[in-house]
Amino acid sequence: MSLIDVPGWSVKTTPVREDISHNMSKKRKRPTGDHRLESAEVNLVKLVAKLKDVKPDQETGRKATNLVDGKAQQKKRRKRSQVSEANVDAKQPDSKVTRSNHSTESLDNQKKPDSSPKSKKNAKTKLAIGDAPQNPNLASDKQPQASGLTALQKSMKQSLHGARFRLINENLYKSDSHGAHQTMRDDPTIFEEYHVGFRHQVLSWPTNPVGHYISKFASYPPRTVIADLGCGDAALARSLLPLEMSVLSFDLVSDNKYVVEADICSKIPLPGSEGNNEEKSTGEGQVVDVVVCALSLMGLNWLGCLREAWRILKPGGELQIAEVTSRFTDIEQFQNVVGSLGFRLKSKDETNSHFILFEYIKVPRKGRSEKDWIHLLSNGRLLKPCEYKRR
Repeated sequence: MSLIDVPGWSVKTTPVREDISHNMSKKRKRPTGDHRLESAEVNLVKLVAKLKDVKPDQETGRKATNLVDGKAQQKKRRKRSQVSEANVDAKQPDSKVTRSNHSTESLDNQKKPDSSPKSKKNAKTKLAIGDAPQNPNLASDKQPQASGLTALQKSMKQSLHGARFRLINENLYKSDSHGAHQTMRDDPTIFEEYHVGFRHQVLSWPTNPVGHYISKFASYPPRTVIADLGCGDAALARSLLPLEMSVLSFDLVSDNKYVVEADICSKIPLPGSEGNNEEKSTGEGQVVDVVVCALSLMGLNWLGCLREAWRILKPGGELQIAEVTSRFTDIEQFQNVVGSLGFRLKSKDETNSHFILFEYIKVPRKGRSEKDWIHLLSNGRLLKPCEYKRR
């Protein structure tokens, strides 16, 4: 009887059977005797069944495939060994190797470029040091070329061109045509520098007056004779000559192609007379149908250009004027002075924010004495010079 006899807590006194698993080894024991024979027979039966299922062609095919794969592996091994030997020879060239051999090796290297990460790193290091790449496409677009300029350098160069243009432009407005003509003769590069800056300035305008006149005159009859006074780079002639227009271009410097050198405020080399001093007339000998002054009324004696325009225009000929709006001190007085030179206002266009376009027709006028001309031409102050802020 147990020491504590409580219902549900009593334990039987029957001895517990020892667990056989504790005495047995954890390793799997091989089958003995008859079990071995049975497993061998089963394996033999399975092997015979597999051999019966396999066809002779399949066996030969497998053997052939294994043979081809083996030869391919041997070829790959040979190529690898040859490449490694060539790399060793390239790293340690013999001093007796000729120049032709070096060129051959370089061609071989080009045919077989090394694409390993280490070689790419070495290539980047060489480019960083300053070696020029063999292929120009490999170079970065952001890097400046030897003959090119960076974006900052281009911006600085444009700023210099703009400053140079403003200086020349202001000097032309504040001097008379005689002084400007002499300056251009002494240094013709000033003319080119001025027009380089002018072309850059035009890009910021909403419209270009020259483009307006090109479109306008394109509808005129062929053989119309147009005199472009202060033509610059003769854009009008270059556009209208293919349309069978006759364009005569004049400016302070000739380009030996389209532009004739002339002081347009003093004397234009074209026929025409001013008539006599007694009665109204339109002069004689003129050949020009249209005169254009597109932003060319520069200099203190700009009225002399309009006097010459009347002289070379046929009776009833057109005078087209385009000028910067900010230059006018009094538009009404400007129109009256131009009218006293022998022109009648036909139309005026002020729709553009930068320019005013005038169209005049040549009419008869009375002759004037030299004293009267001096007084009339002294009204140059009606157009202010273009001045720029100092930067």
